[in-house]
Amino acid sequence: MCGISGEIRFDGQPASEARVRAMMDIQAPRGPDDSGFASFGWAAFGHRRLSIVDLSDRAAQPLHDDESGLCIVFNGCIYNHDDLRDELRALGHTFFSLSDTEVILRAYKQWGESCVERFNGMFAFAVHDPRRDSVFMARDRLGIKPLYLLEDQGCIRFASFLPALVASSDETPGIDKAALHNYMSFHSVVPAPRTILEPVRKLPPATRMTIRRDGTVTSEVYWRPKFGQQEGDAAIDFEGWREQVHDALNRAVERRLTGDVPVGVLLSGGLDSSLIVGLLAENGQKGLNTFSVGFEAANDEKGDEFEYSDIVADAFDTEHHQIRVDSGELLEHLPDCFAAMSEPMVSHDNIGFYLLSREVSKHVKVVQSGQGADEVFAGYHWYPPMMDSETPLEDYSKVFFDRDHAEYQRAVSQRYVNGDASSEFVQRHFSEALAERAIDKTLHIDTTVMLVDDPVKRVDNMTMAWGLEARVPFLDHELVELAARIPAGHKVDGGGKYVLKEMARSVIPAEVIDRPKGYFPVPELKYLQGRSLQFVRDTLNSKAAQQRGLFQRDYLDMLLDDPHEHLTPLRGSKLWQVAALEAWMQTHVDGR
Repeated sequence: MCGISGEIRFDGQPASEARVRAMMDIQAPRGPDDSGFASFGWAAFGHRRLSIVDLSDRAAQPLHDDESGLCIVFNGCIYNHDDLRDELRALGHTFFSLSDTEVILRAYKQWGESCVERFNGMFAFAVHDPRRDSVFMARDRLGIKPLYLLEDQGCIRFASFLPALVASSDETPGIDKAALHNYMSFHSVVPAPRTILEPVRKLPPATRMTIRRDGTVTSEVYWRPKFGQQEGDAAIDFEGWREQVHDALNRAVERRLTGDVPVGVLLSGGLDSSLIVGLLAENGQKGLNTFSVGFEAANDEKGDEFEYSDIVADAFDTEHHQIRVDSGELLEHLPDCFAAMSEPMVSHDNIGFYLLSREVSKHVKVVQSGQGADEVFAGYHWYPPMMDSETPLEDYSKVFFDRDHAEYQRAVSQRYVNGDASSEFVQRHFSEALAERAIDKTLHIDTTVMLVDDPVKRVDNMTMAWGLEARVPFLDHELVELAARIPAGHKVDGGGKYVLKEMARSVIPAEVIDRPKGYFPVPELKYLQGRSLQFVRDTLNSKAAQQRGLFQRDYLDMLLDDPHEHLTPLRGSKLWQVAALEAWMQTHVDGR
């Protein structure tokens, strides 16, 4: 797990070491253990290292192969690197390190661009190939690791952290109109390749790209999951699916123990993280470090789920850490939380993960986390209405969109009003998805788009702000492919995640399985009042916000006059949503 950066020039000028090093400095929290730089004339790479696999200097990056001249910078972890190393050795390759980074480099040397199809893991990397006068980049199938791109005055720059690219440019970025519509309507999700900023793009998940010295860029999607039953699946009964889920998740959890440092678990007390703990115990893990966070109550809503995390910690005798955060500390660190965001994110979970990661990083460098189970196994309340839908776009919009296009036109300044970008995106995705039924189209878009640019991005940003690597076994691509084949009813029934819950009965205590569905509770931000409401008022009434003029004043006044009244269909605060965007802009654009 690391931060990567680079500059690739097409105008005959040498790549700028100063700009690359500046991007490296901004990404220092992602890699506090070491740094490295390499220049190839027309291109240059930078790296910040968090040492997890092969802690020696032999694994330092940028990592070179002297014979071929290949050089790589890599962020992530390849869980099957030992097996691939054995395979490559049998093909005649020799290794000077035990790192997964070197395995990627030699896999590229052996198989070229198709090497990515052999990797099980999370990754974003760039390889300079002097033989082809090119730079090859790729991102993992589920987009767990980020890779941002900026085309700027005869070059392309890349980085793991979007604000590093903003700081590297001499131009002040503007707002992307379609991305603004996505942020305000598509539950604050801005799908790749767009970002909220006009010139900055992100490499989509499951995409490989080659950039040549003459400026030619080619890209290709190398993985597309198919949703719905496949040939032979009709013969599998519920018990058969349950057993396959157990085996696949067990493999995914075990794979994510790879490395040369201890691995802990973020234990919320919910089904998903509890299952990870239980399966690790099945695999013989003893003295596992587990971590839970809780906040002060507000409006009679509890701010923690310690009663459930304690059940799991006691059942498996973990070294459990309860982290309690008072409202004063939460508000004190909100600016730091926004500083850690690659893109504006609206979920209240952000500050929770940020402060949790701060404490966890004092104990371990790697944790497993339960993100992704709700999307992969249909745990959300908006899935049942999609089971028999004959109008997928209309029904999905009703349950998931934060506001319709008419309200969007009342909310933002007229210069940002264009077409209904969010409906157009969903319609296009539904028509192209490898899925027939409305429920499968919904699970497809949530798994490959929403999940990537909401919960997964949140976990990456907030953990990496403290040099902590988070691994997400529910996003093992083999598990995702299996779940996509399971009949939707087996997932949606029983309040959601039915097949996962039934599998869990042989692994974890029933009290955790049969509890009401919970979320990461941060009541202070859900019910804006007192100091949190003042933070929002100060942000939206600031001179910077007035000069930017993103939102119509009468719309802001309506939200400010009654903060608790204006909620999205998913029960999020519309006021917090607009304030979060403005706070992010003030942090990363105005402060550049």
